[in-house]
Amino acid sequence: MNLKYLSYYDTDIQKTNVVLAAVNKLNYIVDSVLKANYSVDIISPSVATKNEKASGRFEKIKDGVTLKTFDSLPSGNAFKRFIRRKHVYAQLKKYLKENLSAEDTIIIYHSLGYYKLYKWLKEKLKVKIILEVEEIYSDVGKTRFVTRDKEVQSFSYADAYIFPTRLLDDVVNVNKKPSVIIHGTYCVEKECGQPFGDGKTHVVYAGTFDPRKGGVQAAAAAEFLTGKYHVHILGFGSEEDKQNLLKTIEDVSKKTECTVTYDGLKSGEEYIRFIQSCDIGLSTQNPDAAFNATSFPSKILSYMANGLRVVSIRIPAIESSAIGDYMYYYDRQTPEAIAKAIMQVDLNDGYNGREIISKLDEKFTKEIAELINEVGK
Repeated sequence: MNLKYLSYYDTDIQKTNVVLAAVNKLNYIVDSVLKANYSVDIISPSVATKNEKASGRFEKIKDGVTLKTFDSLPSGNAFKRFIRRKHVYAQLKKYLKENLSAEDTIIIYHSLGYYKLYKWLKEKLKVKIILEVEEIYSDVGKTRFVTRDKEVQSFSYADAYIFPTRLLDDVVNVNKKPSVIIHGTYCVEKECGQPFGDGKTHVVYAGTFDPRKGGVQAAAAAEFLTGKYHVHILGFGSEEDKQNLLKTIEDVSKKTECTVTYDGLKSGEEYIRFIQSCDIGLSTQNPDAAFNATSFPSKILSYMANGLRVVSIRIPAIESSAIGDYMYYYDRQTPEAIAKAIMQVDLNDGYNGREIISKLDEKFTKEIAELINEVGK
């Protein structure tokens, strides 16, 4: 059986408006689908990041997986960006009309960029829809033009769902249609990192410097740790957020024997090697941020897949998840509370993050195959 998969996607994330985390998750889901002997045609309405014209293409990514993109116009101002979006949208709708039928099943990564297509796909083309909902955008302030009622209404056209948390399933899936939960990518990383070998416990925060995500709080926790610890900060953010982080590191370093450093932005194998050299991963996001009600921090799975213990803020989306019992929690978003949780981590507790992730991979591969079969009947 051949599946369609609609999402903003490209094999070269530097050239188009795609998000790395979404691309990684799509790649993982596609690989899981391939194990169930399905092929996948990815359809992407992504546009070029540069202000230049780009041609659409059709390419084979690997055995069983193809990618279709569309022509993209230059965009030098707001009006041209509007025209470019409309141009791509028109091409996308035409392509779907010509290439989908009532026999097809399509997985759709929910986006406000094309959410109006759900009703048309279901009622006009009669296709079966598996909707991948990562978050309700109107709940987290990511839209000014779409009301929550309209966004939630669009979910009703799905035949089944893919969610990051059971909490989001409870909110969206009011009619209890078939669904599966996938917190992120369940990819166990091979061991390639070497311990720092300095006798210290190495703690790492890897991610955005967005204040809601807790990078600054992770650095500030070093003030309440002893010289036995080294806190590493990896990641990215706006220049303002980065300077705020660096100032925090500078100030904290004057008050503590704990070492705290900003180690830059790392990716790929360099990132894997670095975090595997650490012992504890921090998921220190602000518990009051709206997205925490239903979203799942993917960094936790990355830490676990590389063998690290995880210190996390206690929020329902994590505590009620499949990995909730394996966390070291803190309850207040303060440097002192984070530091206390770090010091409670037992590095001899028999924990095996890779084994946990491997079991989740097996479970999801089975569940996604069953979901597709059920929808396709």
